[in-house]
Amino acid sequence: MSDPSIDAEGRLRHLITLDGLGRARIEGLLERAVSLRAQFRAGATSLPLLAGRTIVNLFFEASTRTRTSFELAARRLGATVVNFDIASSSTSKGETLEDTLATIEAMGTDAFVVRHKENGTPARLAAHARRAAILNAGDGNRAHPTQGLLDLLTIRDHKQRIDGLTVAICGDIRHSRVARSAVHGRRALGAAGIRLWGPAALLPDPDEFPGCSLVDDFDAALDDVDVIVMLRIQKERIEHLPGLDEREYFSRYGLDRARLARAKRDAIVMHPGPMNRGIEIADEVADGPRSVILEQVANGIHARMAVLAELLAPH
Repeated sequence: MSDPSIDAEGRLRHLITLDGLGRARIEGLLERAVSLRAQFRAGATSLPLLAGRTIVNLFFEASTRTRTSFELAARRLGATVVNFDIASSSTSKGETLEDTLATIEAMGTDAFVVRHKENGTPARLAAHARRAAILNAGDGNRAHPTQGLLDLLTIRDHKQRIDGLTVAICGDIRHSRVARSAVHGRRALGAAGIRLWGPAALLPDPDEFPGCSLVDDFDAALDDVDVIVMLRIQKERIEHLPGLDEREYFSRYGLDRARLARAKRDAIVMHPGPMNRGIEIADEVADGPRSVILEQVANGIHARMAVLAELLAPH
């Protein structure tokens, strides 16, 4: 079966995952993001690349950063944005997602930005879409491709490359779509080593992350790394970790200034948000000179603009 994410001419039709997307296509999206960012930094307030296009946000999970940045990205490119009200939609009356998609697509919608708690939902919708593009804004623990792109963009801003870098991803990796897209993107662009660290109960099966090192000692995981990605730990998951409360979790698994000192002197600290300060990351690190967390947020708009333009702008 052909890949529904690629059209007959080899162009990107949907963005479901970075896995298998390929180095050239990922680098092309990053270069487009850089170009768009430069135009706005030079004074542009909007670009009419998507004038006349309509984009619908289908968010079945709460979101602040992703939904807002997708909306800003679309509007800055001249598109009309519709935020779908899940609570009052026909899906609450039993209508299937596929029928909801077909109904709204029939109104002339050009793209759907989809976030859903179930793995594979954006891919399901992409298989049923007749003409609209589907953009995965996060599904279950499977993928969050635009988060992966904005993280790559932020790393390149500071390191000028991905090749040869050593990256540590720390926290609840088993349940993290961010971690999976991070690994897919960094592997495609040649990261030298990816270390995964966290409580044993929150680490993935090794077979799911081939080529990555599962490290059971946080200090060892941070030794001489270039990039540290801290993941949010849900408080209810801490409650199910034997012998741990929030204070003990931070003591054993949190990133503070002392632990950060084990990384390279120019290592950067990333976090996809929202942060649990004092649980997975200390204030002094989150707000410190090596933190690029707010840069990630800003780059999210440019990365999502690049994806929208790639999928919807005239070629």
